[in-house]
Amino acid sequence: MSQKRDTDYLAVSTRIHAMENRMLTRERMERMIDAKDSGEAAKVLSECGYGELTQLTSAALEELLADARRNTFRDMTDSVPDRRLVEVFQLKYDYHNAKVLIKAQAMGLDEARLLSQGGRYDPQRLREDFLRDDLRDWGEVFRQAVLRAREVLSATGDPQQADLVLDRACFQEMESLARACGSAFLQGYVRLSVDAANLRAAVRAARMGKGSEFLNQILLPGGNVSERALAGARPEELAERFRSGPLAQAAALGAARTQPDSGPLTEFERLCDNAVTGYLASASRVPFGEETVIGYLYAREAEITAVRIIMAGRMAGLDGETIRSRLRATYV
Repeated sequence: MSQKRDTDYLAVSTRIHAMENRMLTRERMERMIDAKDSGEAAKVLSECGYGELTQLTSAALEELLADARRNTFRDMTDSVPDRRLVEVFQLKYDYHNAKVLIKAQAMGLDEARLLSQGGRYDPQRLREDFLRDDLRDWGEVFRQAVLRAREVLSATGDPQQADLVLDRACFQEMESLARACGSAFLQGYVRLSVDAANLRAAVRAARMGKGSEFLNQILLPGGNVSERALAGARPEELAERFRSGPLAQAAALGAARTQPDSGPLTEFERLCDNAVTGYLASASRVPFGEETVIGYLYAREAEITAVRIIMAGRMAGLDGETIRSRLRATYV
């Protein structure tokens, strides 16, 4: 384990606190939502350091957001004393790309446009190596997970089972990197992320009438609430399992939404995301240290999601209240 001192992060923390002033605050979100048209809404993004949205199309928006994400990861990788802090947040894009490649190959489809930027691995090079069946240059956990997921999909024809193999590997790598960094705060984020994923899975399983046997197959290890405790809980007991943690409010609503006709899960999903944001937002009060970097990385991803919700909603002609209902809590 390599533990850096908080003073090792003094310079980057100071710069991050300055950059936080340009982030998408709730006030700026409201200006985007209330702007007279999508073009005026896009102008607010320039205040936040985004490039110009040259066309009001979904493709142009996604390109803009992909550039912002890639630049953030590159900047932080070059600035932090331990790049593994950044890799924890990049992992999901590598595993997303693995899911895309595996399913596209099985279906004989062209997957290039669905690959995401921002991971540790260049998506085009990963694609080329995958198609050549040569992943020896990639990380061992990732490589083995890709091979296993491809075998599972071939044997079962069930994409969900293949995704589960990759999800387990992704969280395994997240936990391993967080532990290697020696950051208790980052390890807490990973455990909470596992809890949120498992809570979502438990609520959806209950709505489908699935029991503990199914949950034992899909729940992820490494959370604050054990898989056994969660798999053995009746739907109405979900709130009890999470009552003392950040997901208490989400679990209470999730328990009420476990019946098939009990209403949509939109607010439940929002509360799950808000719980993670609330945990990481405490980093904004830390003068300097790895917490500042971790919080900023999550905040930037949350900001990109908010921009997508607002701009996509504006371009689709949604009203302001509908857009607001889909937004998550803000970091700043």
